[in-house]
Amino acid sequence: MVYSKIDALLRYAENNLYLPKKNVDYVRNGIFRLLGLDAYSGERQDAQEVSDETPERLLDELTAACLSEGLFEEQEAEYYRDSIMGELMLSPKDVQDVFDTKVEDAGSEAALRWFYEYSIKCDYVKKSILDKNPRFNSKGLIITINKAKPEFRDPKKAVSGNSTKSGYPKCNICHENEGFAGRSKRTLRTIDITLGGEPWFWQYSPYGYFNQHGIAVNYTHTPMYIDRGTFTRLMDFVDMFPAYFIGCNAPLERIGGSVLAHDHYQGGGEILPMHKAGAAYTMHSAKYPDALVEVVDWAGTVVRIVSKSRRDIEEIGESIRAKWVTYDNRALGIIPEDEKGVHNAISPTVVRTKRGYEMSIILRSNITSEQYPDGIFHAHPEYHMIKKESIGLIEAQGLFILPGRLEKQLGEIEVLISEGKPLPESLQDFKLVYDDVTERVGAVADMGAVKAAMREELGRICNAILDNTAVFKDKRQTIAFMNDLGFHA
Repeated sequence: MVYSKIDALLRYAENNLYLPKKNVDYVRNGIFRLLGLDAYSGERQDAQEVSDETPERLLDELTAACLSEGLFEEQEAEYYRDSIMGELMLSPKDVQDVFDTKVEDAGSEAALRWFYEYSIKCDYVKKSILDKNPRFNSKGLIITINKAKPEFRDPKKAVSGNSTKSGYPKCNICHENEGFAGRSKRTLRTIDITLGGEPWFWQYSPYGYFNQHGIAVNYTHTPMYIDRGTFTRLMDFVDMFPAYFIGCNAPLERIGGSVLAHDHYQGGGEILPMHKAGAAYTMHSAKYPDALVEVVDWAGTVVRIVSKSRRDIEEIGESIRAKWVTYDNRALGIIPEDEKGVHNAISPTVVRTKRGYEMSIILRSNITSEQYPDGIFHAHPEYHMIKKESIGLIEAQGLFILPGRLEKQLGEIEVLISEGKPLPESLQDFKLVYDDVTERVGAVADMGAVKAAMREELGRICNAILDNTAVFKDKRQTIAFMNDLGFHA
């Protein structure tokens, strides 16, 4: 039975992973070596053609057969699945060659689409799992419930980059992870790119939050930082891949991403809500007649630089960054640096449009207080039952990734509201949600109406969290900040 399942995967690899017939016996023997097999009959065991477009079913069947025959234990299944798929797919060099050919023949968008689809077909991107995550639009935001990964509650791990005790690879996004079985990365493949004249690489996220979600990573293991060169590198990226957006998390714990120890950017093939938001105010400067700055009509504090001139974008972006990292306004609770370290940083993100480059700069602060130990400009405690994790680059742009536990918790609350039952002690943290939804739909309501009201409530709360992160609660304060840099409405 195991042999027939292996042969089915080999057929799948011929159809989907560019496995040449010349290599079939060699690859089969590699899988036999991995599983400790040597009794193959020498003839293909699968008579039927394999039509699967992803390997999930075939891997499930092989896994079940291997467990039945005692070839490995259930807790080892992920390692073996990843290792077997790694045997079946193209080498990193071959993936790069195909990608480069696609760029030359059909353009970068088609090449990226091929690379993303290949990452799904080799089972690195877990699309079948991602497709099970609830996702909906509410109050101008995209809300997702992430059932694939646990809540990230330890910001100290972000500083270390989830490093290993062995020190190899240094962190979980270093290029040395490519093909590393110790972290189930046998199926990881990357594409070389050049940003700011330096070698970087692009890879897709196995549990991405949006369409074609990936990361651009510095080949050198160096901590995240933002300077004028960051704007250059971000624009280099969208020059290469104009169908994508790219951005950088603020390089500070609590407001940055989950890996601050290694310089990297996030982006992909979906334009997020913040990029679509209009301008509350438009500002100009005599020094930059071909550029404009928009105070974005957004709950967070965001200014958008628009210009076809890369130099203008870089100079204006750097002036905003330099001013913000030293900006002190005790009346607003903004302290750039104290005995606990630096607190002010920016998150820049860029897209290419008909107007040129649109570089949005999100002003961030991770300062804490006795009242707000998790951050003054973080989700406030009344919303922690919905979101306590860091509000990073993706959420700041309007795509909220909520913890998987909410599917069960909110589902229970929906049933209680539809049946007119009170909130039990075990769910008292959700009293705000329960009261708001009940007020909208009444004491007893149709389940469809309750679910719709719950989605509306999540959109309201996530917008409130974005407002919590805003360093300037009044757009006039943002205007005054830009006035100091020579921009006027």
